[in-house]
Amino acid sequence: MEAYLYEVLQNKAVQCNLCHHRCIITDGKRGICNVRENRGGTLKTLVYGKIVAGHVDPVEKKPIYHMMPGSRSYSIATVGCNFKCRFCQNADIAQMPADRSGLVPGENFTPRDIVSQALKNHCQSIAYTYTEPTIFFEYALETARLARAKGLKNIFVTNGYMTPEAIEMASEFIDAANVDLKAFNDSFYKKYCSARLAPVMETLKHMKTAGIWIEVTTLLIPGLNDDEHEIAALAEFIADSLGRETPWHISRFHPAYRLLDTPLTPVESLTAAFKIGKNAGLKYVYIGNVATKNGSDTFCSNCGTTVIDRKGYTVRCNMTGDGRCPHCNEKIHGIGLSS
Repeated sequence: MEAYLYEVLQNKAVQCNLCHHRCIITDGKRGICNVRENRGGTLKTLVYGKIVAGHVDPVEKKPIYHMMPGSRSYSIATVGCNFKCRFCQNADIAQMPADRSGLVPGENFTPRDIVSQALKNHCQSIAYTYTEPTIFFEYALETARLARAKGLKNIFVTNGYMTPEAIEMASEFIDAANVDLKAFNDSFYKKYCSARLAPVMETLKHMKTAGIWIEVTTLLIPGLNDDEHEIAALAEFIADSLGRETPWHISRFHPAYRLLDTPLTPVESLTAAFKIGKNAGLKYVYIGNVATKNGSDTFCSNCGTTVIDRKGYTVRCNMTGDGRCPHCNEKIHGIGLSS
C-alpha cells in the first residue's frame, strides 16, 4: 500500500514526513523504521494489515489509568520501530526488521477484522501498542476510523516521535495516548534510542493542544536516567506544559535486549521519583512493573480519598456518576470515569 505523508524528491528519492526522523529514502531503500520502502519514487508501507500481535488486555496494561478503568482493550501491533532503544522490552518484534535482514512477517487482518475482534471480545477500545504505532500509521488510522464509527475508543502507546502532520491526521480519531518520555536528557535519547528529546516534548504539547488525553510513562533505568535533578525537571515539564492532571507512570526497568547487565530499578528509586512527581504538583503519579503499596491506586488530589483501587488488574471505582470524589466532590480527570 502507498504510504501517507511523504514527498517526492529528485532522482526518485522521497522524504518521509511521518516521524521526526524525516528520512530521505533513495529508490529501493527503506527508512530507519525498516518497514517503509521507496519503490521507484513511491513510498510503500510494508506492514499494512500484517499483524504480529493481537490480544485482549486490561486498559490498565497500556498503561492507561484514566480512561474507562477496568475495561478491555483490543491490542494490536506490526513489526518495526523508528527508535533503536537498547533497553527495548519488545525487541523480538519491534526490532525484527532491523535485526533480521529486513524480515516483515505478519498474519493478514483487515481493519474491519480488527474492529470485529474488538467487539466480539467485549472491548471498549483498540490499542495500537507493543511496537511503535507510528510505523503502521496507515493501518492504525484506517482501523481507528472504523472503530470510532462503532463506538470504540482508540489508544496510541507511542514513543512520541510523530510529526505535527501525523498528529493532525490522527487527532480526529485518537482518544488517548500513553507517551514514553524516556528521559529528560538529549544525550540519553541519542545514545540509547538513536533519537532526540526535543521532538518528543513537541509531540506531547501538540497532542495536548489537539485534545488527546495524555498519560506519560518513564522507565527508570539505574545509572542512566534516574538522576533526581533530571527527574524533577521532567516532572516539572509535565506539570507546566501538559497540566498537573496528566498522569505520570514511573516504571521499573527489567534487564532486556542490549542492557542485560543493567540491574533492576531499586524500589527506593521508584518511590523517590514518586515523591518528586508529587512535589512538582502532579495530581496522579503511579509506580509500575513492581508491587508497591498504593502505587497503582488513584487518590483524590484534594482530600486523599481512594477513588480507584487497583489490585493487579482488578479495578474498583469509588466515584460519583460524573467522575467526582464521593467525599469532597473534586473532579477526577480522565475519560469515562464513574463509579
